[in-house]
Amino acid sequence: MSQFYPARIALTGLVMLLLSQISACTNQSSDSISSFEEKPTSDKEYSLSKSLQDDLRQSMVWVESGSFAMGSNHAKARNREKPVHKVSLDGFYISRYELTQDIFTEIMGWNISYFSCDKCPVNNISWSNIQLFVERLNSATGLQFRLPTEAEWEYAARGGSKSGNFLFSGSNNIDDVAWFAKNSQKKVHPVGLKTPNELGLYDMTGNLWEFCQDNMSRTAYSQTSSHNPFFGINNPTPAQLKRKSMKVLRGGGYEFTADESLVFIRDGATNNVRMADIGFRLAMSKNK
Repeated sequence: MSQFYPARIALTGLVMLLLSQISACTNQSSDSISSFEEKPTSDKEYSLSKSLQDDLRQSMVWVESGSFAMGSNHAKARNREKPVHKVSLDGFYISRYELTQDIFTEIMGWNISYFSCDKCPVNNISWSNIQLFVERLNSATGLQFRLPTEAEWEYAARGGSKSGNFLFSGSNNIDDVAWFAKNSQKKVHPVGLKTPNELGLYDMTGNLWEFCQDNMSRTAYSQTSSHNPFFGINNPTPAQLKRKSMKVLRGGGYEFTADESLVFIRDGATNNVRMADIGFRLAMSKNK
């Protein structure tokens, strides 16, 4: 089980993975995504209906540039969440919701989510699957979506410049903001049913663990730049994307406890693994 960090080793999760492999045969931003200058695309192979494109655009929330203390000295923080260090970030967009299955299915033409419904977040998906989806989505929309960096994810989860310094994303009471071990009935729920955080983002605690773009390292916090930190390879080649590596997971999932879902908690999974409690949300840099 070397693929996973200790918190990921859950019997029910492993059972879901085996079953899924068998079955595989509110705060509106004033800086709207519509202000982006779209890049033309000549590849018409992949498409997304206007209604779903509109939904996706409207879900992107602008996060103002700023700085914050990343990591934690909380009693529940582990070595991988230390040291606490100051990080500054340029502004970016991040999705209000985890990526839903209707958008994924229309782009990819398949959906092997263990928990299936149009407005449920896509699950049972690998980091490598996500990279292919993003490539095709960008071709279909002419935009430049991507996964958030780990620093962007944590800053957004903490509420950005509006942060209330909560233990979870948007509250000190996890039940208000998250589907987790005590209230989820061991399943994924449609996005946006809990209370959002200070930026209007939903489910950044609970429901699904979310992949980030970074490689997972217990010592990354001591190795990255303080401005727009990223632990990984910028503009990787196709061969580098296919190379087996550990990727960051954030946010906790529907079968994890409150202590395992604190806003600073980090975890990881290999880029080829698929599990029923892993999904993602999109991000985007603002065009210069």
